Amino acid sequence: MKPLNDNVFLEFEKIKKTKSGVVLADTSKKKPATAKVIAVGPGKLDRFGNFVKPEIKKGDMIVVDPFIPQGVKVGDKEYLVCKTSEILAKL
Repeated sequence: MKPLNDNVFLEFEKIKKTKSGVVLADTSKKKPATAKVIAVGPGKLDRFGNFVKPEIKKGDMIVVDPFIPQGVKVGDKEYLVCKTSEILAKL
């Protein structure tokens, strides 16, 4: 599995618990979620034709809007994919 251009494959932190023990999914919240970068594409060309490498790498933890990434199923595992420009922050 190798993303193209500036696409990034992600895996959300799936389970979170409140202090009282209630389990919440990151996608049910109305705030940015943390995700782990599984794979990163090689980069893209800017408007001047210069190649720009991504600032993130495999294994990085990032912050992303939970409603932006699209779901992708590879084998029996499900991942999310988004562009590097849609990532809000690197932790």
